[in-house]
Amino acid sequence: MDIDLLSKMVKEVILDRDKVVLPGLGTFVAEMVPATFSDKGFTINPPYRRLYFRQRIEEDSSLAEFYSAANQISKELAENVLADFLKELKQVLKEKKVVVFPGLGRLRATKENNFFFVPDEDLDIYPEGFGLAPISLKTHKETKEELSAAVENLKSIISSDSGPIEDSESQEDSGSHQEQEPLEEPSVGPEGPVCLPESPAGAGPAGSTRLAFWLKAAGLAIAVIVALLILYAVLSNIFPGIFDSLLYNKEQLRILEYLKAS
Repeated sequence: MDIDLLSKMVKEVILDRDKVVLPGLGTFVAEMVPATFSDKGFTINPPYRRLYFRQRIEEDSSLAEFYSAANQISKELAENVLADFLKELKQVLKEKKVVVFPGLGRLRATKENNFFFVPDEDLDIYPEGFGLAPISLKTHKETKEELSAAVENLKSIISSDSGPIEDSESQEDSGSHQEQEPLEEPSVGPEGPVCLPESPAGAGPAGSTRLAFWLKAAGLAIAVIVALLILYAVLSNIFPGIFDSLLYNKEQLRILEYLKAS
């Protein structure tokens, strides 16, 4: 047995199973990753199946059974051959700190001999996702009809929001003028006409209307911020790691995946 054969065996078995145990070394684990956003939300990446390694001794004979069936030998002999090869492989990994699995990736070891796996960028262990490709939202160009429809919708929204306020202002202003008309006529006293003091600016109904308008605008802004925060929380729960691609590069993401797996 050699590393090329072991890599092919692992890849064949992982296509049908969620994990492949390397006796005495650790376990390759495959898990589904949901669709994610990248490029500041302008690109939708399709779901895929990722492969990582955990340094945990587990009991599983699927790899030995595969080797036994492929070479038409007994299961006991296959387990012995596999155990001897993996023992040597573990020693090489501790000394050289890296072992290349052709077609899969690189198994690495830290100074403390903690093992982690870095898969190849073009690794594909998800046959059901054949043909799926990232979709860029930037490639869509709006037509003139779509732009005109969007402008009309925006105009209708603005008119519906500002219409009642302007009407109420005009009505209240006209009412205030009617109420203040008698005040414009000077009252006559025993010593001649008496001038009444003017009301302070903004103290009438028009000032109250403007204050209500600004309070409504502030409340709308707060509601939008709260809605965005709720949307962020919902997306984070439904699609874990959806924002990781915006915060980290590929190498940092691989390190984070290893830390989560361990």
